[in-house]
Amino acid sequence: MALIVQKYGGTSVGSPDRIKNLARRVARFKALGHQIVVVVSAMSGETNRLITLAKEIMPEPDPRELDVMVATGEQVTIGLTAMALMELGLKAKSYTGSQVRIVTDNAHTKARILRIDEERIRADLNAGYVVVVAGFQGVDEGGNITTLGRGGSDTTGVALAAALKADECQIYTDVDGVYTTDPRVVPEARRLKSITFEEMLELASQGSKVLQIRAVEFAGKYKVKLRVLSSFEEDGEGTLITFEDPENKDSIMEQPIISGIAFNRDEAKLMVLGVPDKPGIAYQILGPVADAKIDVDMIIQNMGADGSTDFTFTVHKNDMAKALSILNQVQAHIGAREIVGDDKIAKVSIVGVGMRSHVGIASQMFRTLAEEGINIQMISTSEIKIAVVIDEKYMELAVRVLHKAFELEEA
Repeated sequence: MALIVQKYGGTSVGSPDRIKNLARRVARFKALGHQIVVVVSAMSGETNRLITLAKEIMPEPDPRELDVMVATGEQVTIGLTAMALMELGLKAKSYTGSQVRIVTDNAHTKARILRIDEERIRADLNAGYVVVVAGFQGVDEGGNITTLGRGGSDTTGVALAAALKADECQIYTDVDGVYTTDPRVVPEARRLKSITFEEMLELASQGSKVLQIRAVEFAGKYKVKLRVLSSFEEDGEGTLITFEDPENKDSIMEQPIISGIAFNRDEAKLMVLGVPDKPGIAYQILGPVADAKIDVDMIIQNMGADGSTDFTFTVHKNDMAKALSILNQVQAHIGAREIVGDDKIAKVSIVGVGMRSHVGIASQMFRTLAEEGINIQMISTSEIKIAVVIDEKYMELAVRVLHKAFELEEA
């Protein structure tokens, strides 16, 4: 008998029939003697509907009240899921994040989990219940409802698996695993049987939408066995996210050079031009941006011919206007000549632990893009990743040619 946490996304619970299919799948696991915790998202499209509704009342919704509102999407789903399980003769009980006591900080709309009080869930599991928990939400120390940001149900599922020391966390979605890239962009993309946590973390951070980055971080930190599966297939092994063994050098050598290609259309580039080249200038630029809780991704700094510096960084496209406003306010103080924003960019990244034992990967990537006339605006690297910023209109072409250049379509 195993303790399994199963997380189902919005498309998996998008209609009563799909919720019934979910219940039948859970019933099969329960019949094998497993203890099951089910984490569900809101029904497909429901969160967007609620946000749109809120904006009709208040163009910039109050974060606390927005959390109160959008958290109701998952509350509907847990009730329906528990009822579907009961209809199959199973004992089931649903909980919101606040009822479970998924305790978070108070950063509304993008809260982080601090701890989980799992005693009530354990008692229910021992009493034979299937426990159904609302994903995406929690409660702060003051009792306020909070939400975890887009994709937060993945984080809920992995965090519960960690707190309960579950044998496996299964993420059910509308794809049957992790692919070398998005099959909608490259039809020849191949499903990976396994991928390391390190690679999955890089793919998620670079734009892969299969798993939320915080979910991968949780799984890696707490050694949660994680598997991505399709909620629309009865069978299938999906993709297992594994731990790389640093002691086994052969396992690293045998890894494919590149495991996947991620891309992200949701970034904007901000250029602070002609600032003085002096200590502390980077902090004077990025400090106010960080104080506004705007996440910065790639950063480059170039020395100009006149001894000044051009400072460029990327943020989420939704944060561009706010970041520009902040930079305009500090422009005179930092002595910048000009501040420019550009939201017509895309980021394309290649990821693979095999890079550690192969040279020339960067040059192959750059040559491939150059042959297609694709100009690189920014570059960021790590031990297992190379990311470039390019013009948005070339993004799909870049992904296709890189996928072919690194032979990712071959088994």
